This record gives sequence, C-alpha cells and structure tokens, in this order.
Amino acid sequence: MVICGDDGLAHRLAVELDAVCGEVVTVVLPSADDEHGARLAALHRDPTSAVNLHVSGRPDEATLRAVGVARAAALALTYRDDQVNVTAALLARTVNPSVRLVVRMFNRERGSHLERLLDRAAGLCDTPAPDTSTTVLSDADTAVPELVAAAAVGHGHTLQVEGKVFRGVVRPAGTPTHATDLATLAVLSGAHEDDPASQDSAETAGEDGTQLLPDDPTAYHRQSTHGRLMLEEVVHLDTTEPARRVRRFRPVRWVRARLAHLPWRVFRSRQLAAVYGSLAAVVVALSTATALFADEHPWWKNFYLPLLDIFTMGDPATEESPARRILQLLAGFVGLAVLPLVVAATMNATEAFRTASVNHPPDDDVSGHIVLVGLGMVGTRVLDRLRTTGHQVVAIERDPRARGVALARELGVPLVLEDATAPGVLELARVRQCGSLLVLTRDDGQNLDIVMAVREANPGVRVVTRLYDDAFAATVQRTLRASYPDALTRSRSVSALAAPSFAAAMMGRHVLGVMPVERGSLLFTCVDVAGHPELEGRSVHEAFRRREWRVLAVGPVGGSAPGQAAFDWRPAQGRVLEAGDRVVMATTRRGLDVLMAGARWA
Repeated sequence: MVICGDDGLAHRLAVELDAVCGEVVTVVLPSADDEHGARLAALHRDPTSAVNLHVSGRPDEATLRAVGVARAAALALTYRDDQVNVTAALLARTVNPSVRLVVRMFNRERGSHLERLLDRAAGLCDTPAPDTSTTVLSDADTAVPELVAAAAVGHGHTLQVEGKVFRGVVRPAGTPTHATDLATLAVLSGAHEDDPASQDSAETAGEDGTQLLPDDPTAYHRQSTHGRLMLEEVVHLDTTEPARRVRRFRPVRWVRARLAHLPWRVFRSRQLAAVYGSLAAVVVALSTATALFADEHPWWKNFYLPLLDIFTMGDPATEESPARRILQLLAGFVGLAVLPLVVAATMNATEAFRTASVNHPPDDDVSGHIVLVGLGMVGTRVLDRLRTTGHQVVAIERDPRARGVALARELGVPLVLEDATAPGVLELARVRQCGSLLVLTRDDGQNLDIVMAVREANPGVRVVTRLYDDAFAATVQRTLRASYPDALTRSRSVSALAAPSFAAAMMGRHVLGVMPVERGSLLFTCVDVAGHPELEGRSVHEAFRRREWRVLAVGPVGGSAPGQAAFDWRPAQGRVLEAGDRVVMATTRRGLDVLMAGARWA
C-alpha cells in the first residue's frame, strides 16, 4: 500500500496500516527532515516495521511509478491541497487502473464528482468492485463522530452502519451486562480499562493480555477481574424543543432587559476617549482664541462657529475681521487632521458594539450542557451533529465571520462571540455548570489554555480537545488524567481520529470501520452469506470463531420492507444463516484474511 501526503495524517495512517492492520506500506513525503518525516524514518529503521519512506516534492507520474503504484493494492492521497490530490489521483488511475484510491478532499461536492469520474475511468461506474473503487474522505468528517461521541456519551470509538451509530463502551470488572449491550468485543488487559483506545498501554499488560472476540465462557470467567469492551448503540434523542410555559409579555421589562445586556462598555474604550478628548481640547482652544481675538455676540457663537469650521460647515468669513478669517483657516486644517481619527474610532466602536450585540449567552438556569469552543470547519460539523443527539449546546467563537456562526443562529444555539481566553468569557458560557467541554480551535496553545482554565473552574467536567500535534495530544491527555484522575479527558489530533477510517477505506469498502482496542484493533465488515463456506447453512453460534470473528447483525441482501429494520442487531444464536442474508461482523486482522478468501462483500 502507498500513502502520499505532507502532514500528520500520512504518518498516522502509516502507523495504523503497519501496527494495527499488518500491511506493507510505502510513504511519500516532501521532506524527511520535518517532524513527520523523522518519525517515519525512525519507523522505517525499526526491524519489526514494514514501513518504507520515499522523499519527493510532488506526486508526479515518475514518483508514483518509483514507489510501485503500478503494483499497489491501494493508494491514499492525503495532501492538504485538494488540487494536488486530484491531479495525483488522475495520474494514479492512468498508471494502475485497478488500484484502490482513497483521496482526502475538503470540498464535498468536488469529492463526489471525483469519485464518479475515477470509477468511470476504471470501468466501475455501473458495478463498482471493492478492490478497485475510489473513496473520497474528509478528515474533518471522519473525526466528527468520534468527537461528538466523546463529548456526548463519554468513552468509545464510534461505528456507523445502516444509519445507526454504535460505540465501544467499557464495563468495569464485576459489573453485569447492560440491557443496551449488543455483543462482547474484548476482555481488556486491566492496565487501561478506562480507555481501551489508549496508546500508552503496555504491550502485554495484565493477566493474559487483551482477548479480542472471546467466547462466552472466557468472558464470564474473567469478568470478575477484568473489564469488558461492549458494543452499544448510541441512541439519538428527539430534537424537538419541549413546550415552554407561556409568560405574559411586558414590553417595558423586555426593553429594559435588552438594553441592560447591550455592550455599552465598548464606547468607553481608551481609544475612543483619547480621540474625542483631543477633539474637545481643540474646540476649547479655538473657542478661547475666538473669544480673545474675534469676540462674537452672543457668547455661544465663540463655541458654535469653531465647531462649524472644524466640520467645514460654516460660510467663508470673507466679510469678517482678519482674526476671524485666520481662525477659520486654522480650524479647517485642524479638522482635516482630527476628523479621520474621529470617524475611524467611531466606526471601530460601532463595529465592536454590533459584534458584541449579537451575543446570545445562555440563560442563568442552564446546566449540564456542552460548551463548544471554535466554529471552524470541524466545529461547524460537530455542532450540526450534536444538535441531532438532543444535547443542549453553548458555542463560543471569536470570529463573527466563522462558518459556524450562521448555523448557530439558525439552530438557536446560545452563542458568545468573544475570545474564549479573555476574562469572563467562559463564565458567560456557564462552564462551571456544564457537563462537557469541546475545544476545537486551530491554536494548540490556546486550546490547552482553555482546557486548563475550565479544569480549574469545573474539575469534574468531561473535556475533549483537538490538538494538531499527535505527540503533544498524547502528552496533554496523560498529564490532565494524572492531575484530574476522576474526570474524563480525551485529547486527540484530527489525523489520529481520521486515520482508522482512511485505513478501512484502503483495505476495501467491505471494511466499515476500525476500532482500536489497547494495542490491537477490531475491524467491522459486511459480508453476503451466499456461497461462503464459513457462514452459509450455519447458525449464528456455529459461525462464531474465537479470536477471529463474531456475527453482530443479520439482514436481507436486497434490503427490508418499509418500516422494518434492515438488520437484526440481536440475532438468536440458533438462527441459521441463509443465502439471502447479509451479516455485519467484527473481525480481527487474521480473521479478515480468512473471510476474504471466500467472501462476497456487500
């Protein structure tokens, strides 16, 4: 398999395919001297690793041929530039029409067009085959479900199948199985049972290490001393707003409340005070000079005429005294110097007032909500997904032109348009009363500052933060967990969250997802039963293979009747799998190799 990229996603994807999926990988990077290149070089020198590094400034045809794309099973293009990825994908289709392409694209519409174009070029438009298909992914889209699941429901990676969302949830040692649990995925080692996706667990921690897809007797025997990873469906709640008590409308009270919440303080800024103070001093000086040298009657003209002169509103003083004409010229020159400052300061204050006025902080009785900091590309999609789970969200964004601000207003989400690191802003979002905090800004340092500030104010809050540097994210997570052992902290880079989905796509569309479990991983796949020697004619219980695969759900190949569920996620152990069935399975990497020999993939 070949990976071409220029950031952390290429590195994370190589690690995923090498360590988790056991694939031979060649990575193309523009430099071996940067952080990601150095890490891959170290990985290449590891005798247990199957990762190779090739340095090239751009993925041209010569580079693609040099790294063996003509013989590769899959090629991932993960450059941050959509245009570079599109050009390389077209070249790769020319070099090897049967290569499986996985392309990173930020533009969704362009990505869908590219999928159809490349599949048509390979002759797959009508009946795309899994091994030669094109998959276009956005790292933001693939990371969003995990971020939402961590903030809304806590532990566990997510899996999306047939419109349903599932997650892996840890059941502590000695606790019974919950009614919502669908299947046992693993018996954990005991070292990091609170987080089966932890990357800092020992290689063979605890008694007997991790047991993936154990049989029932083993799971029952060890459940008193070891935690279990269970598959659970994430239930999406009704998003309709509850009926509110109708209150009597009092116009005077409403006006007072709105006026009281307006940010009048922006008109008391030092800049505005300095400019208008200078203007006032100039007016006083000119008025004094007018009174001394060109005394006007009545007395108020000594102030009125200089003001008209400054704003160039007065008539020429051609019939006045020489002193009056000189003062008028002087006032005009002063106006030329001062008025631009007055206009600029007034416009700045007005813009600040308008921006601050669009704030819609939450009510004083709000609690248990999710505070979302950052409404960029990832934050916008997280906000959209969070609202479908029925959770109350309060958003903080410092840029009024951010793409998620319009969505927040459309959804009626309380919005604070301020810098989250500024004093009082987090309190305005009621972080002391919130249940979860999602920090998704582009600045790693700012994200860490926000997390530490909220941890001090609310030590028990569930924290999920996005950090670009993967090593830094792991360090932050370990440190915060050590400082606040009773609170959940998840710190992940988008590349780390997106890598499993990209790895699954590179292995073929029959792989629905990858779920890390301590040092191992489980793959989820959808297989047609017809003609498979390990499935057809066997019961669900007989089709189970310890440490290799487990049938999770059974459904019809051609779909289901209207109003019926496509898959039965609690199939009876005695149910016989027939030729017209399709099954969703959890497998290990070794189990997937066996299944691929006789499978017809959905």
